[in-house]
Amino acid sequence: MMKEESMTTTVDSIASECLAVRIRLLNRTITGIFDEALRPLGVKISQLNVLMVVAKRGLVSPGDVARRLNMEKSTLSRNVERLRTREWLRVSDGESGRKQVLELTAKGLRLIEKSWPHWKKAQAETEALLGQQGARSILRAANTVWAQLGRD
Repeated sequence: MMKEESMTTTVDSIASECLAVRIRLLNRTITGIFDEALRPLGVKISQLNVLMVVAKRGLVSPGDVARRLNMEKSTLSRNVERLRTREWLRVSDGESGRKQVLELTAKGLRLIEKSWPHWKKAQAETEALLGQQGARSILRAANTVWAQLGRD
């Protein structure tokens, strides 16, 4: 068992320096800003991110979307079901008939267009909260990680 002084140092170090804790805090804070801005449209930022991948990729498999967003397949499935129910996304069989593909609907495209001013508002609020340097640092760090993981 650790000595009390050593335990205090360990707890203080993890509590004040843990990158995972800080990133999760940033994630929850920033996600809340974007979710609040998008609330009038009935979509969350996590769902809009799925739509953006599909919009950029065209016909795409759920597995590819999950990999690109580093998202658990069960989380993606819940989001896809909500997007499909709202007719923003179409799920169909791929060419081989064995694999599902996701496709943006016209209604989904209109949602993306409507989301633009709401997204810009949340982006500006987040940039103001982080400061320009902080926002640029996050973008740089994310782009570096994505490049190393082979994401785009």
